[in-house]
Amino acid sequence: MGFPEGRDDGGESSMTTGARRITEAVRRWVALALTMLAVWPALPAFAHDIPADVRVQAFVKPEGQHLFVLLRVPLGAMNEVDMPLRGPGYLDLTRADAALRVAAELWFADNLSLFEDGKPLPRPKLALARVSLASDRSFASWDEALAHLRGAPIPAATDLYWKPQHFDLLLDYAIASDRSRISIDPRLARMGLKVVTTLKFLPPGGAERAFELHGNPGLVHLDPRWHQAALRFVEDGFFHILDGTDHLLFIACLVIPFRRLRPLVVIATAFTVAHSLTLVAATQGLAPQGLWFPPLVELLIAASIVAMALENLVGTTAQRRWIAAFAFGLVHGFGFAFALRETLQFAGPHLGAALLSFNIGVELGQLAVLLVLVPALSALWRVVPERAGVIILSALVAHTAWHWMIERWTALRPFPVPALDAAALAGLLRWLMAALAAALAVWAADRFVRRWMGTEGPPQA
Repeated sequence: MGFPEGRDDGGESSMTTGARRITEAVRRWVALALTMLAVWPALPAFAHDIPADVRVQAFVKPEGQHLFVLLRVPLGAMNEVDMPLRGPGYLDLTRADAALRVAAELWFADNLSLFEDGKPLPRPKLALARVSLASDRSFASWDEALAHLRGAPIPAATDLYWKPQHFDLLLDYAIASDRSRISIDPRLARMGLKVVTTLKFLPPGGAERAFELHGNPGLVHLDPRWHQAALRFVEDGFFHILDGTDHLLFIACLVIPFRRLRPLVVIATAFTVAHSLTLVAATQGLAPQGLWFPPLVELLIAASIVAMALENLVGTTAQRRWIAAFAFGLVHGFGFAFALRETLQFAGPHLGAALLSFNIGVELGQLAVLLVLVPALSALWRVVPERAGVIILSALVAHTAWHWMIERWTALRPFPVPALDAAALAGLLRWLMAALAAALAVWAADRFVRRWMGTEGPPQA
């Protein structure tokens, strides 16, 4: 509704109308909130229907022109399906077939996408479905699981509370050939707060390949080509650097005093070579296997950040810094290996390509950080005196990393000191010999590095 033409209090009246609208809106929201609070106790506790931990067991087996997917999942995870019950909450097995088919369609046909040579497969047919006892252990192998699924069902008169039991099903997808490359995209995360899918791929004439998938892992190539594995691990390495706060702070500490090209190239190369060496060694099983080793490495990574930050406070040179980058890069390589441990399952037979690609991804991530960090520091030093800026930034980083050291030391302390038996002494001797070889390599390279950077002189922080 408008105002009459020529009225001179339009501004004031518009403000009054706006205030009135705001007041009415607030009143409506308050009334809605009070209504929700009033009926809240009567609402069903939907959150309690979502299981905390759900483990899905799966077999994927191409056979002729069929791709079979054999699954076992807790019945309690089927929280969107009305299971027929009788008595005090027992599952009515005589009427369960229809509910199981609905569960198969709702949870698996709709949430499992499979691909043959990159092309999506049509919806599967439900070949078999049954309820199994929670105590059943037949899913240890494909043959046992399939025989159990085809076996006699549980007697209909059995009294079973439905949530603890298993739901087993066999899905049949039509494919062109069992020699095709199969990929899967499982979207099962909404089954529970934490969903882990243990999947075994059984290619014809090939070795069984096992996967452990968490939540919604995205597209997984069950038999990847080398370029598919390489692309995945380049991406993993790139985002591992960007997601790792400790690695980012270490890189920042390395380059805060240096912005010229030659020192940065030498420092980045030393760090790359070092972490590549220990990354390969760890993935080949040459690193200590004790439970104490990962928290020790995390503690040493935090200590490396503190050391670099303190060195920035007192001043350093490019010659000293590249040696420190190499030494601490050996420690960071073990940290990269721990991050890579769970994802190596996606490499298939291309372990070498995966390791190389992960390193390439890490270097691309470091380059992205440097491309942002170096111009930002150059701009900052135009406003803040460079030496004061180096001290302030390094002190902040040292303070943060010191707290990390304390937390990680607390996590390491409960582990007992490893026993020095013959095997431990032999391993220690191998690592001492490797450290001596690395020290000799650094000593030999240092002479070349000094000559290469001699024209610029050692930049003092």
